[in-house]
Amino acid sequence: MNEEKVFAMGFAKIYPLLVNKVVRKGRTQAEADAAIAWTTGYTAEQIHELAESSVSYREFFDQAPAPNPARLRKTGTICGVRIEQIENPLMRDIRIIDKLIDELAKGKPLERILL
Repeated sequence: MNEEKVFAMGFAKIYPLLVNKVVRKGRTQAEADAAIAWTTGYTAEQIHELAESSVSYREFFDQAPAPNPARLRKTGTICGVRIEQIENPLMRDIRIIDKLIDELAKGKPLERILL
């Protein structure tokens, strides 16, 4: 799938997939919300409102109130791609959230993930 298709996807479509991934592994929606909030600066309430709206994934990130500068320190691979080597800033932010969600699903403590 090309990047523009990913960026145009609705956050309302993506958010349940992120939450379901962690819930299936015994984690909570609140933990998924915390990871997303840590990355973007949204509150859990704002995330839920946006998940009910028609906002695209691009708009979700473009309108983020306070992107956490520490998110850029996240490294590792997601889908076989090293996060730190992703050139497109929007795709990098998307993959950072994917990485945080994956780490939650694998049982890593939230406190260690959000460093």
